[in-house]
Amino acid sequence: MTTRFTLAAPALALAATFGAGNALAQYEGTFMIRGGAMQIKPKVQSGDLSGPAPTGSKIDNGPSTKVGGGITLMLTDHISVDLPLAPAFKFPITGTGAIQGVGKLGDVKALPATQFVQYRMFSPESAFRPYVGLGITYAYFFHPRSSAQLTSLTNPGGPTTTFKVKSKFAPTIQVGATYMISDPYYIDVWYGKTFLKTVTTLSTGQTQDVTLNPRTLQISLGMAL
Repeated sequence: MTTRFTLAAPALALAATFGAGNALAQYEGTFMIRGGAMQIKPKVQSGDLSGPAPTGSKIDNGPSTKVGGGITLMLTDHISVDLPLAPAFKFPITGTGAIQGVGKLGDVKALPATQFVQYRMFSPESAFRPYVGLGITYAYFFHPRSSAQLTSLTNPGGPTTTFKVKSKFAPTIQVGATYMISDPYYIDVWYGKTFLKTVTTLSTGQTQDVTLNPRTLQISLGMAL
């Protein structure tokens, strides 16, 4: 499954609009806020749905894009803590493998809460500061909605099949950069990967292990305070 993001153009447009600008120092104690767009794209490796089901019944999740932001605090000239912020994301669930073509099986909302510790390179006065981050994510799944296709597949002629997705903690790695365009404004771009495995449980008693490993891209315009 190829991971492809479509949010790079806004960052290039912002850079072209504002130009080089003036550098703004990111010293110890600097507080930064930002807002922009965030996209989460799972890279799914699905296990088989437990029986009774056709062998090789797998699932996939599509991407979701929302308005997103975050807050950052410089603990030292090079170490920062960062909290991305966004509303809940809604992910469609479709059938693959032996059930390829059955259509949408349902959808579920997810609210990933992540806390990063970052190391920012170069001097505090540099306009361009790349960084790497390591964080812990709590992926909270809620409001699952099943479709008629799921019931037809798992419980034909019976009550509606419902499901739930187990919420889990998972590690997240991050690479990104800030570019100060004009005091006190900056562009922030980061890309992250969360190593997330979970399990879906159906009301029929069937289960399905799923490795999601979502990729996240956020592009923002921010302000240092």
